Amino acid sequence: MNREQPEVEDEEEEDLHHGQRYVRMPPEPEPGPEASSASFRLPESARVFDELPRARIVAVSRPDAGDITPMLLSYTVEVQYKQFRWLLYKKASQVLYLHFTLKRRAFLEEFHEKQEQVKEWLQNLGLGEHMPVVHDDEEADDVHVLPHHDDHSAKARNVPSSAVLPVIRPALGRQQSISDRAKVAMQEYLNHFLGNLDIVNLREVCKFLEVSLLSFLPEYGPKLKEDYVTVGHLPKIDTNSTEGCCSSSCFRFCSSSWQKVWAVLKPGFLALLQDPFDPKLLDIIIFDVSHHLARNGDGQITLAKEIKERNPLHFGFEVSSGGRTMKLRTRSSAKVKDWVAAINAARRLPEGWCHPHRFGSFAPPRGLTEDGSTVQWFIDGQSAFDAIASSIEQAKSEIFITDWWLCPELYLRRPFQYHGSSRLDILLESRAKRGVQIYILLYKEVSLALKINSMYSKQRLLNIHENVKVLRYPDHFSTGIYLWSHHEKIVIVDNQVCYIGGLDLCFGRYDTPEHKVVDFPPSTWPGKDYYNPRESEPNSWEDTMKDELDRTKYPRMPWHDVQCAVYGPACRDVARHFVQRWNYAKRNKAPNEQAIPLLMPHHHMVIPHYMGNSKDTNCETESKQTQDKDIKVRRQSTLTAPASYQDIPLLLPQEPDHLDLRNGDLGLKLDINRGHLDHPSQTNFKQPLSNRKAKQDLCSQDLQMKGFVDNLGSPEVSVVIHHNNTSKANVRHIDKEWWETQERGSQVASVLDVGEVGPQATCRCQVIRSVGPWSAGTTQIEGSIHNAYFSLIEKAEHFVYIENQFFISGLSGDDTIKNRVLEALYRRILRAEKEKRCFRVIIVIPLLPGFQGGIDDGGAASVRAIMHWQYRTICRGPNSILKNLYDVVGSKAHDYISFYGLRAHGRLGDGGPLVTNQIYVHSKLMIIDDRMTLIGSANINDRSLLGSRDSEVWLNYNSACLYVCILLKYYFE
Repeated sequence: MNREQPEVEDEEEEDLHHGQRYVRMPPEPEPGPEASSASFRLPESARVFDELPRARIVAVSRPDAGDITPMLLSYTVEVQYKQFRWLLYKKASQVLYLHFTLKRRAFLEEFHEKQEQVKEWLQNLGLGEHMPVVHDDEEADDVHVLPHHDDHSAKARNVPSSAVLPVIRPALGRQQSISDRAKVAMQEYLNHFLGNLDIVNLREVCKFLEVSLLSFLPEYGPKLKEDYVTVGHLPKIDTNSTEGCCSSSCFRFCSSSWQKVWAVLKPGFLALLQDPFDPKLLDIIIFDVSHHLARNGDGQITLAKEIKERNPLHFGFEVSSGGRTMKLRTRSSAKVKDWVAAINAARRLPEGWCHPHRFGSFAPPRGLTEDGSTVQWFIDGQSAFDAIASSIEQAKSEIFITDWWLCPELYLRRPFQYHGSSRLDILLESRAKRGVQIYILLYKEVSLALKINSMYSKQRLLNIHENVKVLRYPDHFSTGIYLWSHHEKIVIVDNQVCYIGGLDLCFGRYDTPEHKVVDFPPSTWPGKDYYNPRESEPNSWEDTMKDELDRTKYPRMPWHDVQCAVYGPACRDVARHFVQRWNYAKRNKAPNEQAIPLLMPHHHMVIPHYMGNSKDTNCETESKQTQDKDIKVRRQSTLTAPASYQDIPLLLPQEPDHLDLRNGDLGLKLDINRGHLDHPSQTNFKQPLSNRKAKQDLCSQDLQMKGFVDNLGSPEVSVVIHHNNTSKANVRHIDKEWWETQERGSQVASVLDVGEVGPQATCRCQVIRSVGPWSAGTTQIEGSIHNAYFSLIEKAEHFVYIENQFFISGLSGDDTIKNRVLEALYRRILRAEKEKRCFRVIIVIPLLPGFQGGIDDGGAASVRAIMHWQYRTICRGPNSILKNLYDVVGSKAHDYISFYGLRAHGRLGDGGPLVTNQIYVHSKLMIIDDRMTLIGSANINDRSLLGSRDSEVWLNYNSACLYVCILLKYYFE
């Protein structure tokens, strides 16, 4: 049964729906054990521990050196379970409380067992057939007595009583011996109850160990800190427990809006769960780049800070990140300090998510060590859609999709008559029925301006299956956003592979390298997929198989595009971006709808790979001062890279890494920020355990990251920045070797052999984006795509190749156009002229904008406006690049920069008239010197590059880019 999922829309189109909630369908056996980002759904019989953890006492401390009372001792406990390690700080009184709680549980369970036996004996005698078993509901709720099972009797979970006595009985003798005896006694007691798998899985023990069902799922990262807190901003939680924010009845005057939840701190987020054994995600705050947060005395960003409550019995703190602030309370001031220290330690500079990385991006560079970062490119829709379909068919856990335009009836493989199962809605339905969770985020257009009809797409998608969740954003009336759009095109499958580029999953985008202009009778482009926006946009969506254009009169408009697949940590960077956008849209669109869940980002190593793997157990980090600031990667001889990894040299631009975009002008003097590439200077985090500040010791963070930091298998990697370029002779030598290899045919024999799909090659890459407060809820505008354009162009040595749907940019001093891609090209060409070096810029753009109407038609104002700004950029007026180059180099300007368009020809039917049409260049691609590539969704204009307007995602990588150049050469031959 298919039901439409509720979504809170604004007053433009939809009414508010309440009360609808889906029950998760039981998955078929095929899906693997991967956890969903919405909530970690486990079988009811699943336990937190499936093997015994190990614990040891690291240290014992007392508040007063002269105090000999064992009950006041505090213990630092290191617990290890599989690859997870964490530290606990427990008082002897807490151990005593746990002991008596477990004994009480054992007594109640044994009493329950005896009651059952007595009842059965009386029934056998024919007495008291309806005799009820006495239960103490209040007691049972408190200790969570489990139903009786023969194989898990109370005796099997018996708690040792004698082991706890040395912990609490007085110990006479010297002070040193007191600590020693207490340490031995505590270690003995821990060994007793941690040696029984039934005991360690009890709720009371899990609470004592600060663990939950989320703790040991590796996809969410290492275990940091967990405990109960109270919050006041959440809707009333439906629970049978009567315990509020205070456990004691004398504190019932606390506000009823405050309720107890389980907080889980991970390296990239803070999540609130209804209960440590309940996977329901109530709220989440994702750590993100934010320069507007408070800073401590050392100038470091503080995500969490203690707040003063009016009521002296309340102890609170707040967490701020990603444009959100969350207020929480604990039971004591000491717990507040623990939480604040742990959260702020989770964002350690410069490794945390709160630090801007190269180009000012939220994501660090990947692939500087062998971390599995690979990339694969696809030319045109045929190859890209086939790869996307294959990945969807193999999905086991979840699928993320966001598009500017999405058509559920799109066939991803052709001829469509033989690939009916490749239709997008059928593919998604097949996976949804197998338990795969599908989240689709659509751009909600202004219907008067665009005909992409996202409401129709949403309704069709919701009718597929209850496991398909859809959100549209933004709501125009409530947000005031009318001009800007979500322009990203992303498909992410199981957090393992991500497709980004210029291709929306919609009509008109499927094409082959032949770029046919006709299809009669229809075999490749059915119905409205026979698309030519220059002639007509679809006016009706009732029958997608019905032709919009007369195939005997009008040619289709061929569509050229580029897409790439990303594997490894960079894929999860893109997924993290999607989760941020989804959660922001969820909070604004459907904050109280249970059918639309919040998502949790999967863990991946956030520490930039050029920082290397730290083996310093003392947690001491020292800044290495290097005069030449070179990148030197030291590896053991046993670590060898594949041939394809060595053939292509590393070209990493260092400056300008972080650009000052005041007034839209980069200026001649750039603000270079390399601080994030260095270790914190002269930082020592070692402190006495007896001090409360020991709980702020960042050493525990390194302890918890062990097993989650990308491990090369023992080689130590240390990286320092190179500012001098690779030897020119060496570059020529490597290029020569590469081409000779191609001629020998060991990698690629010809362009035809390369086809439309590149190899899955090892790469160094980084995710960059354009987002702002309206699009992703961030506290600041991120324009890392713009920064990357400028920086990479300045570092180009031989040529720059650009394909883009638009080319609208400005020179320095242009107050109308803010982005400075044109300025970067102009500076680089002037440098080439000054140095008398050969340098070329090749730019491929559409011959005409892809909007309906002729140039001189009355309704074609959009066409004329785009052409005006493009000509203003290229050749018209004092702000154009050709005008400025002619003033300096004269007619040699065309030797440095040239512009191209693409066109195709064909006949309408057998023996029909010869027709021609432009090949619409929709790709967003830049290649630098065959070594660095930018692929994504951003156009070269202010909408896509400034960050405060359209949202975009790009991938910057350097790998075997020569493959791309070889294939693109095909279009000019």
